[in-house]
Amino acid sequence: MREWSGDTVTGLTSHAADIRDAKRILEVVRDARPEWVVLAAAYTDVDGCEGNPELAFAVNRDGAVNVATAAKNVGARLIFLSSDYVFDGKKTIPYEIGDARNPQSVYGRTKAEAEIKLLELMPDCCIARTSWLFGIGGKSFPDTILKLAAGRPTLDVVNDQRGCPTYADDLARAIVQLCRYDAGGIVHVTNAGDCTWFEFAQEIVTSSGRETTVRPVGSQQMARPAPRPAYSVLSSASLRALGIEMPSWRDALRRYLEQRERLTSST
Repeated sequence: MREWSGDTVTGLTSHAADIRDAKRILEVVRDARPEWVVLAAAYTDVDGCEGNPELAFAVNRDGAVNVATAAKNVGARLIFLSSDYVFDGKKTIPYEIGDARNPQSVYGRTKAEAEIKLLELMPDCCIARTSWLFGIGGKSFPDTILKLAAGRPTLDVVNDQRGCPTYADDLARAIVQLCRYDAGGIVHVTNAGDCTWFEFAQEIVTSSGRETTVRPVGSQQMARPAPRPAYSVLSSASLRALGIEMPSWRDALRRYLEQRERLTSST
């Protein structure tokens, strides 16, 4: 909402339009009669999804179908935010848009099944897969690392999972471009470059001037309820084919830290 200008944009919260409520979604979409519907709403707590699959599928799959049905009803185009978790993480080179889905977690399955159903319902919809999101105003990895670093001399961070950190502001700008380019099909939208969580944490600590020591550990030492893909780097070829270029994740991190510092200083 902050990044989109030059068009009339309506933002709906879950209180105004719970995507599990098909009737309500149809009402709000009919009232607005938009050219595009951007579906960013989701249950994104990966470990929470593992423990509550009914809610995860109700929101991430069935809710997505409700929104797509409403969009189709008024002749609107749809862009759906999906995830690197639709892949199993067994590759060692970047995932292309045509690679087979093989999710290993409940969250990943909800997104994969939503993709399939949406493409059946609206073959011209745009599915934007992204990964490792961070930004101001919500829970994110850099914010967590900085808060932990403020009170600890050392941090242990997983070094055997590799992906593409993506700044929410950059993703938002790309979404606007995708809509304006009338994009369809699957596209991978991440900041350029890749790293492990350990490498990401090191860059966060170093760039913020902290003296905390970051130590690499294996996933086995940091067990979580939901399995994570060991390698989920998304190829940028589909995005470049549309003429859209994303900044590097290091550049994105620098801008995030500057924004965070400004907000911290003003409060």
